[in-house]
Amino acid sequence: MSNEATPNGEERTGEQPVDAPAPTALSGRQRLLAGLWPPRVSRAQLIVALLLFVLGLGLAIQVRSNSDDSALRGARQEDLVRILDEVDDRTQRLEDEKQRLDDQRTELENSSDQAEEARKQTLEKERQLGILAGTVAAHGPGITLTISDPSGAVEPDMLLDAIQELRAAGAEAIEVDGVRVVASTYFSGTGGAIEVDGREIAPPYEFKVIGKPQDLEPALNIPGGVVQTLEKEQATAQVARADDIVVDALRPAERPDYARSSPQ
Repeated sequence: MSNEATPNGEERTGEQPVDAPAPTALSGRQRLLAGLWPPRVSRAQLIVALLLFVLGLGLAIQVRSNSDDSALRGARQEDLVRILDEVDDRTQRLEDEKQRLDDQRTELENSSDQAEEARKQTLEKERQLGILAGTVAAHGPGITLTISDPSGAVEPDMLLDAIQELRAAGAEAIEVDGVRVVASTYFSGTGGAIEVDGREIAPPYEFKVIGKPQDLEPALNIPGGVVQTLEKEQATAQVARADDIVVDALRPAERPDYARSSPQ
């Protein structure tokens, strides 16, 4: 075995070294995969990827919206006319429904007003009839008539004449010594012992009358009337006007035995 000197002064034996395995050459695809996997992603790359995703999503939504508008933009004229007619018909139906509801509301309001007005009129009519029938109290302007009869010469028919004169003059409510005068009122008895509807009254006889004083007082003082007739019997009659006369004597409401209300 011989040793050979190298130019650097190293000695090299004559034996050749054993051959080492040669490294395997990589293809281009393998080198690319080796560079991409496993991924090495930085924080900046993640942010850029997220921004790109959001941008792509926005573009997709915009494209879809434009495609919806383009559906009408690209429609035929006949289709657009039909769609417009349908919209107009729907609008008209809504307007008709609104008008119908407005009419119903107006009708209900009018019906409510009419019912309320009818109720008020009914109550007023009931009050008026109650005054005439003597079932409710009344007050208003009128007169008081006081008849003094010291000798007991005043007869029942004289008091009845006074009632008739007052009614003819427009008296609306009359009370005599606490007895309400109504259509069926009658006087009986004799001078000094007079009864009204079966209830005995004594002088001085006091009349409370509601009506127009300017008409009631002259009706009693006419020549040959109630006042002069009483004076002939040595009785006196005093008439006093008042702004508010209270007639609060009441009569019970009696149901007629035979008469019934008629629809006409």
